[in-house]
Amino acid sequence: MAGLYVDTSALGRVLLAEPDAAVIIDVIERYETAWSSELLEVELRRVAFREGIENGVEELLADVSLVALDAEGLRRAAAIPPSEVRTLDAIHLQAAVELHKEGTIEAALTFDHQLHAGCTHHDLRLAAISQPG
Repeated sequence: MAGLYVDTSALGRVLLAEPDAAVIIDVIERYETAWSSELLEVELRRVAFREGIENGVEELLADVSLVALDAEGLRRAAAIPPSEVRTLDAIHLQAAVELHKEGTIEAALTFDHQLHAGCTHHDLRLAAISQPG
């Protein structure tokens, strides 16, 4: 099974020990590799800093392969449809779409509605989260 793209809305829930954290980890572990943009590191570290839980970030990031933020990728993110996708979500979307085109990932995991819509727009399958009970 190919990889899974995870964004901050998913791993942030794990970092914050939200009630669905175990389910999210279970979904991620079904895939060969978890992937994200380097933006994930910035966003997770900011959440951890704000919440005073910096220790948990290293462990989460150790299990994610990060795509470099570079000038070309940022240019593509600036123009990626749909236009309603916000700036940071567009960076995640561009990285996920490129990884999907390469065959590196087969699905994305997000709790963000705009990124969800962007993935759907680009025919990128979303990983299913089944809540217990």
